[in-house]
Amino acid sequence: MQPFVLAIVGRPNVGKSTLFNRLVGRRLALVDDQPGVTRDRRFGDARLGDLRFQIVDTAGFEEGRSGSLQARMREQTEAAIEEADMVLMLTDARAGLLPEDEFFARLLRKTDVPVILAANKCEGHAGETGFNEAYKLGLGTPIALSAEHGQGTDELYTQLRDAIAAHAHANPIADTDRSDEEDVAFDPETPFEDDPERPLRIAILGRPNAGKSTLINRLLGTDRLLTGPEAGITRDSISVNWVWHGAGAPDAGRAVTLWDTAGMRRKARVTEKLEKLSVADGLRAVKFAEIVVLLIDATSPFDKQDVQLADLVEREGRALIIGINKWDLKLDRQEVRQTVNDTLLRALPKLRGVPVIMLSAETGRGVEQLMPAIIRQYGLWNARIGTAKLNNWLSGVIEHHPPPADKGRPVRLRYITQAKSRPPTFVTFSSRGHAVPESYQRYLVNGLRETFDLAGVPLRLFVRKGKNPYEDK
Repeated sequence: MQPFVLAIVGRPNVGKSTLFNRLVGRRLALVDDQPGVTRDRRFGDARLGDLRFQIVDTAGFEEGRSGSLQARMREQTEAAIEEADMVLMLTDARAGLLPEDEFFARLLRKTDVPVILAANKCEGHAGETGFNEAYKLGLGTPIALSAEHGQGTDELYTQLRDAIAAHAHANPIADTDRSDEEDVAFDPETPFEDDPERPLRIAILGRPNAGKSTLINRLLGTDRLLTGPEAGITRDSISVNWVWHGAGAPDAGRAVTLWDTAGMRRKARVTEKLEKLSVADGLRAVKFAEIVVLLIDATSPFDKQDVQLADLVEREGRALIIGINKWDLKLDRQEVRQTVNDTLLRALPKLRGVPVIMLSAETGRGVEQLMPAIIRQYGLWNARIGTAKLNNWLSGVIEHHPPPADKGRPVRLRYITQAKSRPPTFVTFSSRGHAVPESYQRYLVNGLRETFDLAGVPLRLFVRKGKNPYEDK
């Protein structure tokens, strides 16, 4: 059955995201005293008693000239209202009614969507006047609510119960297609499962104004995310569920969860609390993802921050794809390619062979190459190599280039095995494990990468002191 959808709407800073977090039971949406934090629509699975429904957090409704950021945010909110089964309008009982509230109420009265009116921040006596003023909006009897303290949710439950029951009666047919957008809780400790039925988790990372939201919209084929020429539009990490229909590809029809993240500037430039929260949200998305697409602006390729973000992805052990965006602009493409290649060789040797896709999210040029490259890197990230093959390779390496002696005593590598994948992790045993220098370990990692075609995938190699467990067998 299609889930019942409740959209939370209202002017900026009335507590929409706070109520959203309370109903989904976790801090998915960023919350701050500064108005206008939320800009994109955010979906989540809500619980209220025994009720289960989908909830949508929206941008604060503001007036603005056509084409402005405020106008584009309003369009996102209007889309949420149109798609919802019911709308919950919030007002701020402490601030009282403002002209924006009355404008919003007039808009809702023109729609056919049922509306619940709630006056938020009603804890204590400071909100009594504002609560009584809410009657003037002509949207029925308001609910006295406190999203921060959980007051008034019993009345909200009563109003939702009948609407959800009527929706379930009208939509009895089971629908297993979960292609709608849905937020998933960040849980980096959850072990990865190589299950083709489970959505492939992809995070889009990059500096502000690199085109991350535009790229996701291009992949989806719809203006799902707010975009524009202004830098730093995205603040929350927004997840969108999608099904990739690659023509003729073996993995066509693969379910995917795309994470749009806030643009990340250099740490020294991030001073405001809200931006720090946005960056922290993006870093959690990297830990949650399996594949990271680092999107780089072709007009200023591989800024220092791009290198640091790529290094972060490698340290987190995630598979990486580099996308050079804005390839449709007038620029010296040969110079850009040379800059990218030189930076990868000089600053990111651990990511040797990482796929680099030249694309334009605005026009769609080159975007069709992205998902096949992601699927290939995902396969390498899951690679498992047999122990016999590894030890045959190790014997040849040692014969050609043995490890250096330690204080005149030979260092022998006796055995190697793959401990796990995602990313590929290897363990080799030596009687003098502590004596294997890092330079030789890098030599082994490069050899593994080249011999077993693991280009661009983070590799881990650990040297342990011990004997070959199969030596006596």
